[in-house]
Amino acid sequence: MLAAKYALLAWVGGSTYVTVEVFFRARSHWTMFVVAAVVFIAVGLLNELLSWETSLIWQVLIGVAMATLVELLTGLVVNVWLGWGIWDYSEMPFNLMGQICPQFSAAWSPLILLAIVLDDVIRWRCFGEERPRYRVGRWKYTVGGEVCIL
Repeated sequence: MLAAKYALLAWVGGSTYVTVEVFFRARSHWTMFVVAAVVFIAVGLLNELLSWETSLIWQVLIGVAMATLVELLTGLVVNVWLGWGIWDYSEMPFNLMGQICPQFSAAWSPLILLAIVLDDVIRWRCFGEERPRYRVGRWKYTVGGEVCIL
């Protein structure tokens, strides 16, 4: 059952990202499916490691840092070491070795937010895990529940 859960989560994360990338760039690469699957699972584990009381904003920031690190490591392998040239941010200001830059790290934010919520809902609805709940500032929200102000 554990393997099936993570296979489903990997498939959802990878295919969702590739779909978004094709929509915006008109192309993708199979390695992006793998990167997105890894990031989706890692971001999904945040609620397994952190309390539900952890601010959703902090979860997104941690997820963006994780995604940026995975993107850097993958870029160093596939673009620098293997020379596949899948992406190149060397023309972007403040880039690091052409593999990451602040602009694309910031672009991860809405995708990470989607990943957090989507992972939680899948875990809840498909695998009977805890009902997702989030905190943003003084607001608390439970999926399928109500919003309250602290």
